[in-house]
Amino acid sequence: MAQDLATRLKSKVEELVARGESLAQENARMRESIDRLTVETEKKQLKIEELQKQIEQFRLKEAFLGTSGDRTQARRRIAGLIREIDACIGMLGE
Repeated sequence: MAQDLATRLKSKVEELVARGESLAQENARMRESIDRLTVETEKKQLKIEELQKQIEQFRLKEAFLGTSGDRTQARRRIAGLIREIDACIGMLGE
């Protein structure tokens, strides 16, 4: 009876050791996967930031160039601002 108990106990210990080794291997695979995904995420984040900068550049370019109607309106506004500045300079000179 004691030998039967010892045999069962030995069998259970061997199962636990085998399961522990299996879990250690799975853990190592998961850590590798996490590392790979972390690097991939960082690359994607850099790409997102780069694309956001490009979008902002396109928006600025569009704001300055725009359509011919937009350009005409922008020129009129700039001309008006220059007239205002000239008037302020004139007042300062008086």
